[in-house]
This record gives sequence, structure tokens and C-alpha cells, in this order.
Amino acid sequence: MINRASKLAEIIHNSEKIHVVTHIDADGITAGAIAALTLKRLGKPYSIEFVKQLDNNIQEKLKNENHKLIWFTDLGSSISSNSIIKNKIITDHHSCNQDADHSYHFNPHLFGFDGSFELSGAGATYLVSKSIDKKNIDLSSLAIIGACGDLQDKKNCKLIGLNQDILKDGKKSNQIVIKKDISYFGRETRPVYKLLQFANNPIIPGLTGRESACISFLKKLNIKIKDGDKSRCWVHLSKNERRKIISNIAELLLTKGFGHKITKRIISEVYILKNEKEGTELHDAKEYATLLNSTARYGQYMVGLNVCLGDRNKWLNDAQNLLRGHRKNLVEGLQFAKEEGIERREFLQFYHAKSGIRDTIIGIVTNMLLNSFEVSNDLPLIGFSFKEDGDVKASARGTQELVEKGLNLSIAMNQAAKDLNGIGGGHNIAAGATIPKGKEEEFLQLLEKRIKTQLSS
Repeated sequence: MINRASKLAEIIHNSEKIHVVTHIDADGITAGAIAALTLKRLGKPYSIEFVKQLDNNIQEKLKNENHKLIWFTDLGSSISSNSIIKNKIITDHHSCNQDADHSYHFNPHLFGFDGSFELSGAGATYLVSKSIDKKNIDLSSLAIIGACGDLQDKKNCKLIGLNQDILKDGKKSNQIVIKKDISYFGRETRPVYKLLQFANNPIIPGLTGRESACISFLKKLNIKIKDGDKSRCWVHLSKNERRKIISNIAELLLTKGFGHKITKRIISEVYILKNEKEGTELHDAKEYATLLNSTARYGQYMVGLNVCLGDRNKWLNDAQNLLRGHRKNLVEGLQFAKEEGIERREFLQFYHAKSGIRDTIIGIVTNMLLNSFEVSNDLPLIGFSFKEDGDVKASARGTQELVEKGLNLSIAMNQAAKDLNGIGGGHNIAAGATIPKGKEEEFLQLLEKRIKTQLSS
């Protein structure tokens, strides 16, 4: 891996101008920001572009633009050996195309690591950046935000694998503080009762989804939900108040038969961005990642990028405004999906949002649904949404238990999409595809056959 990183670093050093192409999620934005800052520090002229996927139209456009070198970050693993794009390097973590020359490709899968939870696209980009100049160690914080945005801490309630090495760099460069705390999202900015209301993985029986029950729960524990006119967030609570809430949630889970293994998941490692202000979305890596998701997924790529590049005025204000809209869209998307209904088959379940949910957030909604208490998680869940260009976006999410039984959504989605002249890929636990409109039923049949084979074997 060190040799490969050094080789790509040498290619970057020897290039006059570089065009960065990155993905539109939090991992992609942080990966693009790491590449941009690396090139800026080298004094290299660069340009940057955000894309949803590397389909044939995008590849044709890039070829015609005749760039000296294209640096793909958090995407590019699907590019084959006979690709029309020649001058390229790739720092990605998605499953690799077997029919490819990997000599220009830095990807954990090529070195025996799992890109689903051991290294993100931002992490791969960071390791090449660090190979270019060890002073880039301060960019480790962006790599950790990318990993959290990609839910790489979900499986083990902490980051592992190569992410651990990046965490060490974050501590060493005085960027990151690691601590054990409640695992639920919104520690910095959500009122405590809202943090409990939206709690999942694990859900809290009697509280999740019920605002009034959460308020009553806190009142019974003599925990004030407001300080004057302001709602209290988790970070505002005393250590004693936090312990009291955690112990009561644990007791509730155990008495409802959830077991110790699930109950232990209410505590996880959390990653604090030491140089950011407490009580803001930027102070916690997960909340920072959600802020970034709320920008590029709505076409506001430069907003998220400039926040990562250090702007804490106009761009941050813009991002926070977009975040409010993103939260509203997710709530409405969840409600819409539930109203449409989830249809179960023998080896998968699915819903079709049509134009009711943006194709850029269908994956987030699908993941939230699968982790909610209202949808069974014994089968992978596929969500469909219409794209602006007339095609259909399919997003699939599974669970770690299904992966351990043989599920690999990246392979299944890729093969099923290819059979319909579409494209697909991703990770074993989360993957996406683009297929022609009207082919959804055929796609589901092809996909279910492959999932059945995987789980049966």
C-alpha cells in the first residue's frame, strides 16, 4: 500500500494541472477537499467536479475535455481496462472492477482490507496525500468525517482497520478527540428529547418515534429539557445526567428482551473535531458529515467543499440553511415511503418512490427505513426513485447479519444492472444502480435470483 501511494504521489508531483472528479456524498466531498488542499499546498493548478456516478456520458465528457491528469476520489473503481479515460489515478474504496489495470488505483480491497468499514474514499485519498507530504497529517480530520459519513463506524460502534491509523494521525496532529459516549445521532445540536425520539440501532421501545413519551421519560428522571428558552442538547448535560439516561435506556432494553449484545450498542466511540466550536454541527464528525450531505446532494457542491476548506462564514451559513431543508426532506421522504408501502418477496423487500423522493437521497431514506422499528430488517431493502434524465435510481441496503450470511449487494446490483444495460456497484452492505425506466420488475427478478444464490451458499 505504501508503495502504491508513493507511485501515485509521484504521478501527481510530475503533473502540471490536475482535474479532481469526486462523488456527491459526505465521503466524496471530504475526499475532494483533501485532494484540493493537497494540490493547493503543492502549488499545482487544479479544477474540481462533482458527479453522481461515472456513467458513459460522464466518461465521454471527461475524455473530450482532454485533461492532463484526472484524479478520481471516492469513485472510479468501476472503470475497466478498456476505458476511454487514459490519464488517471483513483483513490477509492468501492468494490473493484476485476477487468481493470489496478496499477494507478489506490483501494483497500486491492490490499486485503474491506472498503465497507476499514477505509473510506476520503481515507484512501488522505493516505496518498500523506505520502505526498507528511505535513498533510492535519487532513486526517477530513478523512474521519468521510468515514463517519459512510457509516464505517456502524458495524463495530467504532472505526477500525486502516481508519484506526488515520485516527492516530488525528490525535497526533491535535485535530481529533476520541471518547466513549451515547451512540445516537445529534449529540451536539439536537434537543435531548429529539435525540431519543429519533434513536435507532438500537431503537428504544416506547420512546423511539414518540416525542411526548421522550419528554415524559426525561421528566421522570428529573432532567430539565430546557435552560431558559433554549432546549438542552446532550452536550449541555452533566456527566451524572448522561449516566442516568444511558443506564435507564439500558435497563429498558434489557427488560424488553433485547439482550446484552444489542444493549451495548447504545455506547460507541465518538469523534470530536477539537478545533471546531462545541454545540455546532462541525464539532462532531457524524453531524459534520450530515451537514455535508445536505449540500452536494442538492447540487450545492461548492458549499460543502468550501466548508471543508475552512470557510466559517458565508458558506457555513449556506450549509446550515441547506441542512434544515435536508432534514425536512428526509422526514417527508420517510413518511412518503411508509405511505407507499414496503412490498416483501422471498429474498428482498422494496418500495418505489417514483418522483416522491429525490434520487440523491433515496439511499439515505432506504438506510433509515431499514434501521427503523417499522420495517423488518431480515431482508435487504431496495428503494427506487426516478432520476431527472429519465432513468431509475435503485438503492439497496442490508444488515451486517445478512452480510455474514453471504450477502454482497455490490456484486448483485452490478450484475443485475449490467443485464439491463445499466450500471451498479458499491459495498456488500450498501450499493446502488441506475437502470432504464420500466425495467424495475425485471431488475428485481434478476436481483432476487442473485441474492438467493448468495444467501443459499
